[in-house]
Amino acid sequence: MSKILKIRNVSDYSGWLGLTDRHPLVSVVDYAKASPVRHSLNNYSVYGIFFHDEADIDLDYGCGKYDYKKGTVICVAPGQIGGKEDNGERVKLTGWALLFHPDLLHGTPLERTIRTYSFFDYRINEALHMTEQEHDLLVSLMHLISDELDKRRDELQDTILVGYIGLVLNYCQRFYNRQFLTRKIENNDILTRFDDLLRSYYEQKQQLTLGLPTVQYCAERLCMSANYFGDLVKKTTGDTASNYIRQYVIQQAKNMLAAGCGTAQAAIDLGFQYPQHLSRMFKRQTGITPSEYCRQLRR
Repeated sequence: MSKILKIRNVSDYSGWLGLTDRHPLVSVVDYAKASPVRHSLNNYSVYGIFFHDEADIDLDYGCGKYDYKKGTVICVAPGQIGGKEDNGERVKLTGWALLFHPDLLHGTPLERTIRTYSFFDYRINEALHMTEQEHDLLVSLMHLISDELDKRRDELQDTILVGYIGLVLNYCQRFYNRQFLTRKIENNDILTRFDDLLRSYYEQKQQLTLGLPTVQYCAERLCMSANYFGDLVKKTTGDTASNYIRQYVIQQAKNMLAAGCGTAQAAIDLGFQYPQHLSRMFKRQTGITPSEYCRQLRR
């Protein structure tokens, strides 16, 4: 049975490192001041952003492992498990961690928008790899947050802290967008595999038992989280992964209708539960119904 450290509050993590927090809901860890540190496999009830200046650690995260190198950012959200089980070893680390409790966000715009930062649900092998400039920018923000925590608490401190955290998240999003673009050749290869996967799905008649292909199914077969896969497709094609699948399905429907297949039979063969579901999707994607499409073909 793995020994898991439950991070219910930010102080649970900083206390493990032998540090004292200056705020009940926000913690900034400068690993240089805590090293050497023991490993911990953590069950998070808080948000966390971690990056090390010098590290070579084999980390567990969910069901996978990740070789954690310099310049890598890992983001965790409440309900996730990550880290490395304590084996008695102490390691020297430099770098930073920012942890904040969801309660800090209550009543703020960030409470609503934090769900839009999909990188909190990326798998560990989809971590952010920063450039040197990006790394230095995040370090400067860690210093600003740490300096604010040193100040005497007043009615504006939490608002300022939430503002800084929102800035960190926006920069992480920008850095991820840059990473999607700099990996464009690699991403185009994934799109090719995506097309191959959809083709294979129908060639093997999987739609007859599983129904229409889903983003979740395709992401898992391509060894990605659904969020990362969706973001990759969006950044590479300008379209959503779900719409990409719908376009593929409708193209297959057009081919079948052009070959003389009826709408009801095409719907069954493509994995729709009811013919009207195909008709509705066809109309949304093309602007006309299947029967109108067939009439146009006969003109």
